[in-house]
Amino acid sequence: MGDWHLLGRLLESVQEHSTVVGKVWLTVLFIFRILVLGAAAEKVWGDEQSNFSCDTKQPGCQSVCYDQTFPISHIRFWVLQIIFVSTPSLIYLGHILHLVRTEQKEEESLEAEGSSSLAGQANPTKVSIRDTQGRIRLQGAILRTYICNIIFKTLFEVGFILGQYVLYGFELKPLYTCSRWPCPNTVNCYISRPTEKTIFILFMLVVACLSLLLNVVEMYHVAFTKCRASDKASKEESPGAGMVNDSPAWVASQKRESKCSKTGSKWKPSDLAV
Repeated sequence: MGDWHLLGRLLESVQEHSTVVGKVWLTVLFIFRILVLGAAAEKVWGDEQSNFSCDTKQPGCQSVCYDQTFPISHIRFWVLQIIFVSTPSLIYLGHILHLVRTEQKEEESLEAEGSSSLAGQANPTKVSIRDTQGRIRLQGAILRTYICNIIFKTLFEVGFILGQYVLYGFELKPLYTCSRWPCPNTVNCYISRPTEKTIFILFMLVVACLSLLLNVVEMYHVAFTKCRASDKASKEESPGAGMVNDSPAWVASQKRESKCSKTGSKWKPSDLAV
């Protein structure tokens, strides 16, 4: 299997612009998927095809039976799973880098014009994508991209879990039967270390379910954080108006206006005359 160094560096950059739950998801991806897959799982499946044997000497029978038993190697299947679930995060990172570069170009163009007044009036309503601490603001287009990132990661996780169940199930049997051509009849085929491989399959399944759960928790976390921020902003605006309306000076002025309107605006029959 190839080197994971490049993917690891890219995902580290994604981690800097993720929520707390997103950072936990990336940690699970690094330690329990990439590290375990590269350090232990490859050695367990290293003899997958060489130790696959069938009780026949018919040329080609063992190869077609292996193809029937394992349409795709578990290792390659998990590599594809890691690549697919990491792709939305890489797209999210690319979107951030694009917006940062665009903002830098706009600042450079304003500085090149050499007019501070023009720079202040160029786009007064535009908010920088970074906050005062230099972190990326999770709002607007970035927020929509981040939510799409979580949704697609969830869909990929569910798809690969279902795909693994359809292809192999979640358990390897020590004995498989095969009757494909050119086998002369139904033959028995055997795999090596089925119990150990089943343990790895269940471990990777549990990690995939944990990642799926973290995606769901992160979706609720983002929604709750944004709802709380909007409620806080609305509460900060509403007390200002209430303080003005409930102030003693405002109440006294309202009483004076009401008293004047009662004494100076009496109804007369002549008011109905045409």
